Amino acid sequence: MYNSIQSFFKKKKYGKRALVLIISTLFFLAWVLFLDTYSYSDRLKITKAIDRLNEDKKYYLEQIELDKAEIKRLENIEELEKHARQKYFMKRTNEDIYIIEIDEQYK
Repeated sequence: MYNSIQSFFKKKKYGKRALVLIISTLFFLAWVLFLDTYSYSDRLKITKAIDRLNEDKKYYLEQIELDKAEIKRLENIEELEKHARQKYFMKRTNEDIYIIEIDEQYK
């Protein structure tokens, strides 16, 4: 294969100019694909990061909507008290709370 390439460039109509052009082109492609500040591999990494951040943004926007609905629901004092009792185990005065945990083996 090397001999065929060598014979290709030894012909008079091609010569050293074609070899220089091909080597320059290969160097340019290698530079753009791997060595440049905004190389192809860096662009792929950045694109993946942007996609991941957009997914995170979508998740957090959904969570914001859920939290807004929860805040709206908790404007009612009875719902606020129910939430405090269930989530934070708060109690009224003169009231005892018993937390019963069921073992996994009895479920």
